[in-house]
Amino acid sequence: MEALVLGATGGVGGEVARLLAARGWIVKALHRAPQQVAKPGDGMQWLAGDAMNRDDVVKAAQGVQLIVHAVNPPGYRNWGALVLPMIDNTIAAARASGARILLPGTVYNYGPDALPNIREDSPQHPVTRKGAIRVELERRLKDAGVPVLIVRAGDFFGPKTGNSWFAQGLVKPGKEVSAISNPAAPGVGHQWAYLPDVAETMVRLVERSDQLPMFASYQMNGHWDADGTQMTAAIARAAGKPELKASAFPWWLLALASPFVPVFRELREMRYLWRQPVRMSNARLLAVLGSEPHTPLDVAVRRTLQGLGCVTAA
Repeated sequence: MEALVLGATGGVGGEVARLLAARGWIVKALHRAPQQVAKPGDGMQWLAGDAMNRDDVVKAAQGVQLIVHAVNPPGYRNWGALVLPMIDNTIAAARASGARILLPGTVYNYGPDALPNIREDSPQHPVTRKGAIRVELERRLKDAGVPVLIVRAGDFFGPKTGNSWFAQGLVKPGKEVSAISNPAAPGVGHQWAYLPDVAETMVRLVERSDQLPMFASYQMNGHWDADGTQMTAAIARAAGKPELKASAFPWWLLALASPFVPVFRELREMRYLWRQPVRMSNARLLAVLGSEPHTPLDVAVRRTLQGLGCVTAA
């Protein structure tokens, strides 16, 4: 089996690519400067190309059975100009090759009316610009006439998730844990997803492609933080400082800096997802897999902090 991974240098794409290679897949990765990112023994065939160039994507996808669409504009920049053209190129490549498209879903698609309990068929009425783009992206996939697999999970954390709420909002990568901030309102639950578990779930579903519908969508339970304090407490334990208490996230700072820092503006848009519980049912997933891959929270958090350079490996 062969797969093309778009976004192989990112958290989701990289994790899925490594796992597919370990399972015996031939993994091709598209990058504008492959010589700069290729590493000996990484199990990938790096190809020169741009996800914004349709011919590059179609050519790279020749002969593959799976296209992992895990590419996003870095730092949330230029979403409106880049996200939809890239998915159109992936759709064109899937039509030419007959491959299934694998997409990591987001909760941006849902507005407050779908909360707190989200199902695969919950109405998608986003209240943010990014959410509206993601809804249109999934609509194009649904109407494309090609096999599609969407796996939606909570906020990612993991050893290679520098561009995440965990790394940008709770701790400071590269520095010993001396303070923890909590974006959640007091008592509000939040759903997290350990990235290696997400990748394992995706690959297990791909391995059951013959059992999936043409347009397949599944949600993960991941790690449910019932009152918004369990994740920060796990960080304190992993850092060897169980007495360390989390402080409130400085939303006011985002408000001040948003006009000047694009990533702050985008993060501020997501505040509604921290002011009320966000939880997804994995019943449909369990019906296919029987169980969901699940790394214990303390183990997952310690590995994440090690990967981010916040604690030393034991």
